Formats: sequence, structure tokens, C-alpha cells
Amino acid sequence: MRRFIRFLTPLLAGLCVAAAAAADDEFNTPIDMRIKGGSTFYVSGQIAGAGAVELMVDTGSGYMTINEEILENLRVGGQVRFLRTLRGRLANGNELNVPVYLLESVSIGDACELHDVEAAVFPGKTRPILGLNVLQRAGPFIFSFEPPRLVLSKCDATPNARTADLAALEAK
Repeated sequence: MRRFIRFLTPLLAGLCVAAAAAADDEFNTPIDMRIKGGSTFYVSGQIAGAGAVELMVDTGSGYMTINEEILENLRVGGQVRFLRTLRGRLANGNELNVPVYLLESVSIGDACELHDVEAAVFPGKTRPILGLNVLQRAGPFIFSFEPPRLVLSKCDATPNARTADLAALEAK
């Protein structure tokens, strides 16, 4: 039994260190949010081919959404691809058929970029929404009220880091 405990003790200690290291790697990308109207939170973002956007953070929305105006800008630049039609339920209970497109990339704040993001397209000039499909890809995540901050764990690359990498290559 003592031999088994001597074997088990270093193994468990190693597992604890590995778990702590993994926890340190999570929640490493803070994105400041802005509050509007007392209960609506927004983050700045970029959609490749459409430019800067203000995204409403909505954990009740299953999909990221864009509007028809943003879609048209993406079509002109060839940076969007139709995937399917989705039957969605709106917050008011109404159902709506909406097209879902694949976006080349979406940046959340200045620190997180995700590639090949699915977005539902809503009619008119509705506000863009950062929904659960994107938050889950960047998660686990923390939604903090005080201070208003979204903290993400998994981003494909950061735009600033990629720019720094390219500058380092060009300097060689």
C-alpha cells in the first residue's frame, strides 16, 4: 500500500500543477464593454470586408447577427458565403426565416479575432449582435458587470499580434 501511495502522490501533484496551468491560460483576453440604456452591453468589433461595428452582446441570441446593409458590403468584397436558411424565433416570440452566411473573420475588441464565423442576416438596419455561437467559440467566457467586461479564453489570433509578427518578419 505504501508503494502505491508513493507512486500516486507525485502523479496527483503533477495533475494539480497541470490543472492550475490550464486555468491560467483561460480567461486571458479582456474586452471592455460599454453600457447603453442601463442594461444593454456593447463591444467594438471589426467584420472583415465591412469595417468597424458596434456589437451588442446578447447571451440570449443563438447566433451572431448582421443586417442587410453589412451583408451587401461583404458581398461586394466577396468576403461572405451563403450557408443555409434558418428558422429563428425572435425575442417577441415571432418566427422568421433568416439566411445564415459564413463571414471571413470577426474581431472582438482589439484583442480577439475569429475566422469563419456564422452570422444570421436580419432585415433592414438592425443592430449587429454578438451571439452565443461566437461567444462559445471564444469561451469559456466571463461576462462581468463591474467593471463591464467580457473576458474570453480562445481566440484564433489577435489582430495586434499578427501585425507585430508581420513587422518582425519584414525587419529581417
